[in-house]
Amino acid sequence: MIEIKNKKAYFDYFVESEIECGIVLTGTEIKSIRKGSANLKDTYARIKNNEVYIINMYIAPYEEGNRFNVYERRERKLLLHKKEIIKLKNTVFQDGYSLVPLKLYFKGNNAKILLGLCKGKKLYDKRRTIKMRDLLRENKDLY
Repeated sequence: MIEIKNKKAYFDYFVESEIECGIVLTGTEIKSIRKGSANLKDTYARIKNNEVYIINMYIAPYEEGNRFNVYERRERKLLLHKKEIIKLKNTVFQDGYSLVPLKLYFKGNNAKILLGLCKGKKLYDKRRTIKMRDLLRENKDLY
Protein backbone atom coordinates (compact mmCIF):
# COMPACT_ATOMS: atom_id res chain seq x y z
CA MET A 1 0.00 0.00 0.00
CA ILE A 2 1.43 3.35 -1.06
CA GLU A 3 1.44 5.96 1.68
CA ILE A 4 3.45 9.18 1.46
CA LYS A 5 3.79 11.06 4.76
CA ASN A 6 4.78 14.60 5.66
CA LYS A 7 6.88 13.82 8.74
CA LYS A 8 8.10 17.40 9.07
CA ALA A 9 4.53 18.63 9.61
CA TYR A 10 4.22 16.84 12.95
CA PHE A 11 7.48 18.44 14.07
CA ASP A 12 6.67 21.98 12.92
CA TYR A 13 2.96 22.14 13.83
CA PHE A 14 0.44 21.17 16.48
CA VAL A 15 -2.20 19.19 14.58
CA GLU A 16 -5.59 20.24 15.96
CA SER A 17 -7.85 18.24 13.63
CA GLU A 18 -7.63 16.15 10.48
CA ILE A 19 -9.91 15.94 7.47
CA GLU A 20 -9.80 13.51 4.55
CA CYS A 21 -10.29 14.94 1.09
CA GLY A 22 -9.97 13.84 -2.51
CA ILE A 23 -7.59 15.37 -5.02
CA VAL A 24 -7.97 16.14 -8.73
CA LEU A 25 -5.12 14.52 -10.68
CA THR A 26 -4.34 13.52 -14.25
CA GLY A 27 -3.70 9.93 -15.31
CA THR A 28 0.08 10.23 -15.46
CA GLU A 29 0.16 11.80 -11.98
CA ILE A 30 -1.78 8.84 -10.54
CA LYS A 31 0.66 6.39 -12.15
CA SER A 32 3.61 8.32 -10.76
CA ILE A 33 2.10 8.34 -7.24
CA ARG A 34 1.49 4.59 -7.44
CA LYS A 35 5.24 4.23 -8.11
CA GLY A 36 5.88 6.31 -4.97
CA SER A 37 7.32 9.32 -6.80
CA ALA A 38 5.67 12.10 -4.81
CA ASN A 39 6.74 14.38 -1.98
CA LEU A 40 4.76 16.47 0.52
CA LYS A 41 7.70 18.44 1.89
CA ASP A 42 7.04 22.22 2.06
CA THR A 43 3.46 21.67 0.91
CA TYR A 44 0.47 23.65 2.12
CA ALA A 45 -3.16 24.24 1.20
CA ARG A 46 -4.91 27.53 0.47
CA ILE A 47 -8.57 28.52 0.12
CA LYS A 48 -9.34 30.56 -3.01
CA ASN A 49 -12.84 31.39 -4.27
CA ASN A 50 -14.43 28.89 -1.85
CA GLU A 51 -12.24 26.09 -3.22
CA VAL A 52 -9.25 24.45 -1.56
CA TYR A 53 -5.99 24.04 -3.50
CA ILE A 54 -2.83 22.18 -2.55
CA ILE A 55 0.28 24.15 -3.43
CA ASN A 56 3.88 23.07 -4.01
CA MET A 57 3.23 19.31 -3.92
CA TYR A 58 5.84 17.49 -6.01
CA ILE A 59 4.80 14.61 -8.26
CA ALA A 60 7.61 13.37 -10.51
CA PRO A 61 6.89 13.14 -14.24
CA TYR A 62 5.86 9.67 -15.38
CA GLU A 63 8.55 8.28 -17.72
CA GLU A 64 6.10 6.72 -20.18
CA GLY A 65 3.79 9.74 -20.08
CA ASN A 66 5.62 11.84 -22.74
CA ARG A 67 3.33 14.73 -23.81
CA PHE A 68 0.65 13.97 -21.21
CA ASN A 69 2.92 14.93 -18.30
CA VAL A 70 2.09 18.18 -16.51
CA TYR A 71 4.19 20.56 -14.40
CA GLU A 72 5.44 18.79 -11.25
CA ARG A 73 4.51 21.50 -8.73
CA ARG A 74 1.25 22.79 -10.16
CA GLU A 75 -1.71 23.73 -7.96
CA ARG A 76 -4.10 20.84 -7.52
CA LYS A 77 -7.71 21.16 -6.43
CA LEU A 78 -8.89 19.32 -3.32
CA LEU A 79 -12.40 17.88 -3.16
CA LEU A 80 -14.39 18.82 -0.04
CA HIS A 81 -18.02 19.48 0.77
CA LYS A 82 -19.11 23.12 0.80
CA LYS A 83 -19.89 23.07 4.53
CA GLU A 84 -16.43 21.68 5.30
CA ILE A 85 -14.77 24.41 3.21
CA ILE A 86 -16.75 27.16 4.97
CA LYS A 87 -15.83 25.74 8.39
CA LEU A 88 -12.15 25.55 7.43
CA LYS A 89 -12.23 29.04 5.97
CA ASN A 90 -13.66 30.55 9.16
CA THR A 91 -11.10 28.79 11.33
CA VAL A 92 -8.08 29.58 9.15
CA PHE A 93 -8.82 33.28 8.66
CA GLN A 94 -9.92 34.08 12.21
CA ASP A 95 -7.76 31.93 14.47
CA GLY A 96 -4.43 31.87 12.61
CA TYR A 97 -4.35 28.20 11.69
CA SER A 98 -2.71 26.65 8.62
CA LEU A 99 -3.86 23.87 6.32
CA VAL A 100 -1.05 21.34 5.98
CA PRO A 101 -1.21 18.01 4.10
CA LEU A 102 -0.15 15.22 6.45
CA LYS A 103 -0.47 12.11 4.28
CA LEU A 104 -1.17 11.06 0.68
CA TYR A 105 -2.64 7.57 0.27
CA PHE A 106 -5.03 5.44 -1.77
CA LYS A 107 -8.48 4.44 -0.58
CA GLY A 108 -9.73 1.92 -3.11
CA ASN A 109 -8.70 3.38 -6.45
CA ASN A 110 -8.93 7.01 -5.33
CA ALA A 111 -6.05 9.15 -4.14
CA LYS A 112 -6.80 10.88 -0.82
CA ILE A 113 -5.06 13.59 1.16
CA LEU A 114 -5.22 13.81 4.94
CA LEU A 115 -5.36 17.56 5.54
CA GLY A 116 -4.48 18.84 8.99
CA LEU A 117 -5.71 22.02 10.64
CA CYS A 118 -2.46 23.05 12.31
CA LYS A 119 -1.05 25.76 14.53
CA GLY A 120 2.68 26.52 14.30
CA LYS A 121 5.09 25.51 17.05
CA LYS A 122 7.55 27.90 18.64
CA LEU A 123 11.23 27.03 18.94
CA TYR A 124 10.91 25.95 22.58
CA ASP A 125 8.05 23.59 21.64
CA LYS A 126 10.28 21.96 19.04
CA ARG A 127 13.03 21.52 21.61
CA ARG A 128 10.54 19.87 23.96
CA THR A 129 9.50 17.49 21.18
CA ILE A 130 13.13 16.50 20.55
CA LYS A 131 13.70 15.98 24.28
CA MET A 132 10.63 13.75 24.66
CA ARG A 133 11.63 11.70 21.61
CA ASP A 134 15.14 11.15 23.05
CA LEU A 135 13.73 10.14 26.45
CA LEU A 136 11.41 7.60 24.84
CA ARG A 137 14.30 6.19 22.81
CA GLU A 138 16.46 5.83 25.95
CA ASN A 139 13.67 4.12 27.88
CA LYS A 140 13.13 1.68 24.99
CA ASP A 141 16.83 0.77 25.10
CA LEU A 142 16.58 -0.14 28.81
CA TYR A 143 14.08 -2.93 28.16
